Amino acid sequence: MEKASFEELGGRPILQAISKTFYDKVYNHHWLGNYFHTVPREHIEGQQVDFMQQALRGPKRYCGRPPLSAHMHINITEELFALRENLLLESMKENKASAELISRWQMIEAAFKKSIVKNTLQDCKKRYHNDAILDFSPFVC
Repeated sequence: MEKASFEELGGRPILQAISKTFYDKVYNHHWLGNYFHTVPREHIEGQQVDFMQQALRGPKRYCGRPPLSAHMHINITEELFALRENLLLESMKENKASAELISRWQMIEAAFKKSIVKNTLQDCKKRYHNDAILDFSPFVC
């Protein structure tokens, strides 16, 4: 069976809708929101859309960092990654994403999971000399 094209999956509009719903959840989440309070929403939503558009073989627009270097300073645990995955899946379903889009998106996420999930806080590295390592307890409200 042939894979659906980027446009057949819903194109950029479905990615934008999913990203908006997802970041509504993220920015309002008592734990995940801590990681984004200094990041402008328009920026992170645009980066997500551009990254996934390119990864799904749509027009190439992403000019940000690769996932490893973009997340090297963030203590992303298995628990945090799983929470993010759940919110993303909810967002895809709420926007009526096709089963194929959900499957392909999850495969892309799984491909870079190992490079961004940390076993310990010591696995984090600063991107810049004055960078902070981001690590928030899941119990902070």
